[in-house]
Amino acid sequence: MTEKTLPQHVAFIMDGNGRWAKKRLLPRIAGHKAGVKALKKVIQYSSEVGIKYVTVYAFSTENWRRPENEVKGILNLLITAMTNEFDELIANDVKIKMLGIEENLPEKVKEAFKNAEEKTKNNKGLQFNIAFNYGSRKEIIHSVKEISKLIKSNTINLEAIDESLLESFLYTKDIPDPDLVIRTSGEIRMSNFLLWQISYSELYFTDIYWPDFNEIAYQNALDEYSKRKRRFGSLEE
Repeated sequence: MTEKTLPQHVAFIMDGNGRWAKKRLLPRIAGHKAGVKALKKVIQYSSEVGIKYVTVYAFSTENWRRPENEVKGILNLLITAMTNEFDELIANDVKIKMLGIEENLPEKVKEAFKNAEEKTKNNKGLQFNIAFNYGSRKEIIHSVKEISKLIKSNTINLEAIDESLLESFLYTKDIPDPDLVIRTSGEIRMSNFLLWQISYSELYFTDIYWPDFNEIAYQNALDEYSKRKRRFGSLEE
């Protein structure tokens, strides 16, 4: 694959952990643990082929509705993964950034994210964005509220509102929009993920459950992306 056809930013909706576990008569948390292993492979392969940004939908604002024991298991798994993977991430020059709402997260989770961001802030390789406690509608509402404050304080007027201003208050500010969005497990929807940012992203859906999504499956998605003609609303030359 040439550099020209390689996506700069790939976003993942990591779906199917629970169904992967159920198929094997395992508890759902076993599927989430297997999903972490698949994620490590994806990050490593992304670095190897030259992708600059990877964003994963790790936990949505709606996921709090899941059974309490599953939510606690996911939170503990996150803390363990963020703590134990520091050395490997630093060695691979990966930079971590959290995208989402911090206010109502448990202190241990917030601390794990802050430590990860701090320890990897000087890394120059792939930027790994973790959308955790994330919802795109809430993100857009947050941006609108921040702009409203500027108007209320007479810092700006209505004519100053444009796409760039709204984007400057999104969690993804300074991050290019995804070129490619991959969703696993056979579901074909976006589930409140990066709705503003994926306006012109290429979408790729696969029936593979996330824990089984390996380098071969990833490369198949990248190969499919390389065949797409991206016109961004214009005509093909």
